[in-house]
Amino acid sequence: MRPLGIFGGMFDPIHYGHLRTAHEITEVLDLEAVVFVPAGDPPHRRPPRADAATRLAMLRAALADDARFRIDERELRRAGPSWTVPTLEELRAGHGARPLVLIVGLDAFAGLATWHRADELIGLAHLVVARRPGARLPRTGLPARLLRERRAGTPREFARAPAGRVWLHEGTRLDVSSSAVRAVVAAGRDPRYLMPEAVRRIILATGSYARPPEAEE
Repeated sequence: MRPLGIFGGMFDPIHYGHLRTAHEITEVLDLEAVVFVPAGDPPHRRPPRADAATRLAMLRAALADDARFRIDERELRRAGPSWTVPTLEELRAGHGARPLVLIVGLDAFAGLATWHRADELIGLAHLVVARRPGARLPRTGLPARLLRERRAGTPREFARAPAGRVWLHEGTRLDVSSSAVRAVVAAGRDPRYLMPEAVRRIILATGSYARPPEAEE
């Protein structure tokens, strides 16, 4: 049974860094699909700048041409904080013994100990950690222990069990982030080539992120 990727985030907005990461991990791990799960109320970050409807529209526009990529709206519909473990529990209940692969950036992985019910994550899904420019591997705490004790030797291990392994993805490091995109738009510059053209058109048409950079704080 081929693994299913789970890619959570605010996607505020989605950009080529997200898309390239999902594409490469799909190929390396031979995933059946990647399910993008936009957060409704992220507990560890500032509220999204764009509203849920706009972020969802941008996701749909970005993923429309790739049948491997899907969207799950459960966290947008759920009241309260968008915790990852309850989402994984629901997905596990729906997919049985299928391997689930949670995709996270290295910066988020480094702060794993602060996540709600963090110790339960590895029992619900495999973890793929995408390295980002300038990010260092954690040396202490839960993330370091998982890398030491659970790191897979080959991507093929992910198809052999429903959960429990960690893979460090050393892919193309595109130095683009949602905050950088927002800053470009707020400065009155064109975000062309940082995301699909369909997403750019939504950003410009809705006026999302047009506030000055200091409004980010």
